[in-house]
Amino acid sequence: MPFQPRPRAAALAVTVALLSASLAACGASKSSVDLPSQALSWKDCPAPAGSEGGGGAPSPLPGGATWQCATMKAPLDWDDPSGKTIDLALIRARASGAKDRRIGSLVFNFGGPGGSGVTSLPAFGNDYARLRTRYDLVSFDPRGVGRSAGVTCEDAEQLDTYFQEDATPDDKKEQKKLVDNVTSFNGACAKKSGATLPHVGTIDAARDMDLMRQVLGDDRLHYFGISYGTELGGVYAHLFPKKVGRAVFDGVVDPTQGQEQGSLGQAQGFQLALDNYAKNCTSQAEDCPVGGTPQEVKEKIAKLLEELDEQPIPGIFPRDLTQTAATNGIAQSLYSQDFWEYLTQGLQQAYDGDGKILMMLSDSMNGRNEDGSYSNIQAANVAVNCADDKARYTANDVEKQLPKFRAASALFGDYLAWGMLSCTDWAVAGAADHPDVSATGAAPILVVGNTGDPATPYEGARRMADALGKGVGVELTYKGQGHGAYDSGNACVHSAVDDYLLDGTVPKEGTVCS
Repeated sequence: MPFQPRPRAAALAVTVALLSASLAACGASKSSVDLPSQALSWKDCPAPAGSEGGGGAPSPLPGGATWQCATMKAPLDWDDPSGKTIDLALIRARASGAKDRRIGSLVFNFGGPGGSGVTSLPAFGNDYARLRTRYDLVSFDPRGVGRSAGVTCEDAEQLDTYFQEDATPDDKKEQKKLVDNVTSFNGACAKKSGATLPHVGTIDAARDMDLMRQVLGDDRLHYFGISYGTELGGVYAHLFPKKVGRAVFDGVVDPTQGQEQGSLGQAQGFQLALDNYAKNCTSQAEDCPVGGTPQEVKEKIAKLLEELDEQPIPGIFPRDLTQTAATNGIAQSLYSQDFWEYLTQGLQQAYDGDGKILMMLSDSMNGRNEDGSYSNIQAANVAVNCADDKARYTANDVEKQLPKFRAASALFGDYLAWGMLSCTDWAVAGAADHPDVSATGAAPILVVGNTGDPATPYEGARRMADALGKGVGVELTYKGQGHGAYDSGNACVHSAVDDYLLDGTVPKEGTVCS
């Protein structure tokens, strides 16, 4: 689960809205085909929908090959597989190597939850050129995301207001305003997507992936899961251990943690990343423009956020940079060491009263498109998390936990603690305290942990490997910065992952890359 404020929720009576929501919502239709034997109609991809992030159609691949898109029918309700169906959006790039060397399809999930695979795979496609020599590269919008029965909640104008509101209340009055804001958001979700909300959990998505495996013609699912995609992959392995092919988990979610533990771990992880940023900036040959020592860098950021709580500064007209937006933007910049320079530039600007860069980073986190519209990443993120997570918190619960969160991170602790309100009185009950990923009998799964990962702290990789079971989870450590390891470009990580996916060579347990 990457750093998502997980749009905050509070008490809301939505039963009536759910009961009145039409089952025809989100494109559901009655099944009239044998779903595993359905034939997909692949065509050159159009431009992504606004709900997927917008932008132009994906560029051709090296050599002139094009990205192809299709829709696959899946049951709306897996407990009624012959009932109503929804369309799931898929994308692929055909294998570039010789046909007799083709292994099958390699299915990607890039995380979120709520991220569109239809837009993410082309964006990172060149990173997987070697893998494409033996695989069709495939991704998809999971149910509830983008064009796959996408969850909708508030409109763009409402979301602009929502993301500007104070997410770290200092008193009871501000707490009430936070609760009211989230009540409105949750009510919109129930009103507009009530028929879909009970069916967007990770177990549902894992079942979709096994249907996808069959429709793509593969005996086993070959899989590359990143961030939340590791949780999805782990649940798939638990449900279908004998159908696991070659699989890699990168940027690994800790499957032993519930929402509180996960949020606390993220507070620690983002604080570690901020510490590493401050040390890096002040250790360069040139003076660090945002502080002379690591402590000064962090103190200046803390002072900025305190000032923004009292008086926002101009951001991107007509919106101001608030404390919430600035915190969000700082977190976004810590996802990759490549973004650290933008954090430095954004802080310099903000200290001079200009919040544009930090606002742009925050917009990226929130899924705001250049034209002012939004993808549905935040709506889907909340819907999937709340379908999965059994825990429900109140404002009083959060207040009791604040000291622990503040000890973990002076900067991010409050923000992540109050984010735990997001599923309180959500329209649908959560499935479990944490996912079951035990997968006895599955093929080896390569689990890659990054020691500097802010969003999915390193310790989660070991726990995922253990939870998968003896002989299944194989841990590889990358001593680096940022979220995930493969896309860092580290040659050691690339070699280990590629050798496993392409040749079946499992790296030695405990391999370390730096």
